This record gives sequence, C-alpha cells and structure tokens, in this order.
Amino acid sequence: MTDTDATSIETEGEDTPIERNFGPQPLDAMLTESGLDNHAIVEASTAPITHKAVQRARKGRRLTTRMQMRIATALNKALTIKGNPPERELTRKDLFNY
Repeated sequence: MTDTDATSIETEGEDTPIERNFGPQPLDAMLTESGLDNHAIVEASTAPITHKAVQRARKGRRLTTRMQMRIATALNKALTIKGNPPERELTRKDLFNY
C-alpha cells in the first residue's frame, strides 16, 4: 500500500457526515402538555442529568442511549410527583424518534 492509498482510506468517511439534529422530539410535546419544564426533570432524576442535556433532548440533538434512558426514567418520576403518572412507563423509544 502506498501513501496515497492510505490517505484515500482515511478521508473516505468524510463524505457522509453524522446527523446530529433531528428536530423537536416527542419528549418536548409531552413536557409541554404536562406543564413540566427542564428543571422538573433534573430535580426528579436520581442519576446525573443537567438542564443542558434536557434542552438538547427536547431540541433533538443526538444523545447517548444511556442519557435517553436517564431522561425517560426522570420523566416518569416527575409525572408521578406531579400527580399525573403515565398509564404505562414511558421508554426512550416513546420520547425520541431517532
């Protein structure tokens, strides 16, 4: 393999950028409908979640699966605290469309 071959292999993936913005998520609509804000999610969480992470989740910025699960758990708890528990426990697939 020559130096030019190695260069073409390294730059091959640059043509397909990773999509990071997915637009408003179902999570945003659920929070708006239930009257909850970002702080309610952060406060209800037992795992480390920041206000910035919740905002990113609402706007559709890519989050790790672990952070999505933390937000889903915190939302279920926040809804229960508010006195409006969901009929079934919400999962990350209910809250995110990516």
